[in-house]
Amino acid sequence: MAIQATFIADPVLISSPSRISIRGWEQRIGSFVLKTRPRHLRLSNGGRVRARASLNADLKAVGIPHQWYNVVADLSVKPPPPLHPKTFEPVKPEDLSPLFPDELIKQEASTDKFIDIPEEVLDIYSLWRPTPLIRAKRLEKLLDTPARIYYKYEGGSPAGSHKPNTAVPQVFYNAQQGIKNVVTETGAGQWGSSLAFACSLFGLDCEVWQVRASYDQKPYRRLMMETWGAKVHPSPSSITETGRRILQMDPSSPGSLGIAISEAVEVAAKNADTKYCLGSVLNHVLLHQTVIGEECIKQMEAISETPDVIIGCTGGGSNFAGLSFPFIREKLNGKINPVIKAVEPAACPSLTKGVYAYDYGDTAGMTPLMKMHTLGHDFIPDPIHAGGLRYHGMAPLISHVYELGFMEAMAIPQIECFRGAIQFARSEGLIPAPEPTHAIAATIREALHCKETGEAKVILMAMCGHGHFDLKSYEKYLQGKMVDLSFDEEKIRASMDKVPRVTRN
Repeated sequence: MAIQATFIADPVLISSPSRISIRGWEQRIGSFVLKTRPRHLRLSNGGRVRARASLNADLKAVGIPHQWYNVVADLSVKPPPPLHPKTFEPVKPEDLSPLFPDELIKQEASTDKFIDIPEEVLDIYSLWRPTPLIRAKRLEKLLDTPARIYYKYEGGSPAGSHKPNTAVPQVFYNAQQGIKNVVTETGAGQWGSSLAFACSLFGLDCEVWQVRASYDQKPYRRLMMETWGAKVHPSPSSITETGRRILQMDPSSPGSLGIAISEAVEVAAKNADTKYCLGSVLNHVLLHQTVIGEECIKQMEAISETPDVIIGCTGGGSNFAGLSFPFIREKLNGKINPVIKAVEPAACPSLTKGVYAYDYGDTAGMTPLMKMHTLGHDFIPDPIHAGGLRYHGMAPLISHVYELGFMEAMAIPQIECFRGAIQFARSEGLIPAPEPTHAIAATIREALHCKETGEAKVILMAMCGHGHFDLKSYEKYLQGKMVDLSFDEEKIRASMDKVPRVTRN
């Protein structure tokens, strides 16, 4: 079938089984090659198609990166090493072998600038990558701002977030080494569902400890994990020594990522056929996520845009690092000079209120000590709706970059975040997960500041996932039942008293 149309310029991607003839150009749907970029299509049947102001038309040309980027290679001051939890000496590869496969241990300590992505991983990435970079024109109009707002959307993956970017390679390397079982923790369930998805592709068994607060709030993420074959436990659980000890102290404990990590690590350490997978914080996790930023750089080049401000939410930091680290490389090379902002929950403000010190990555003190911004490994955040951001510490590599002055940080309460999310959903159409609502709120602040100053800044935002399984949180907001939870100074002081005192040159 042929449709006659006239057009007005800008990008469009038409997904139809038809061949479309448009005055002055022709598009074959199989190749998605566009010779012009219409913004509106006026069809011969009287209809009109409004193209999304995005880079979708250019995605096939950009392609999937074939290498991950390691920011450590470009840092003149290298990050402090992780320390053995008993000896306080730098961790050796053999110390990590009970938990991780050999290739991930190499990546964790690597100083190579680029690391090749295996073909098997690229093949699975192609199920959803490249991901779109979208201009939020309707949000710009709503805010009446001269700023140009773009967001890199990771919600199109099978699990609905950025987490499969690292789940797939982690499971691949475990499968290569003959591992049959993997265990992990999860907060909101985005990481747990991503690991369950990856395990289903490679035939590994998957066991997940989900923070109790999110286990109760988000039952459909648990069902996603179970659909992909995972076994899911609320944390703290009665299965592990750590869980039993926590429940004895507080039978109604809402749990925390630190507790869930302890439970999963305990199981992995006791079973030779089982390895542990982590969805954030560690260097190799942040490394895998850089496919986001590498794609985004090419996409912005395709439309001759350069970001003035880059904004992402932070809990453990993998989504933020995935977008920002490649741009930090360009900044260090003098090619661009964006302001890079991490946004965290006011109730769990590790970067803005935490102490930069060596601390355990888990509650029980089983993991290596890492130099990071921490609220103390005993800290249990209030059960805010952004479950994936309820972690006591920030990724050591992000903490190091922050200390070097290459980025800024801010904390925003959850009511402001959800107010921004509603504005975003009602203008752009996408319902964001609670985690990226923090980035949306910060972006709105920046855009309104541009309105005051008249600056036409380019704002780039990380949109790490959709909120289709987080609608209970939206219901609380819409019914006026959501409250702002702030961090408890007394609770943090008590937690910080238990942080190990480590002095290193």
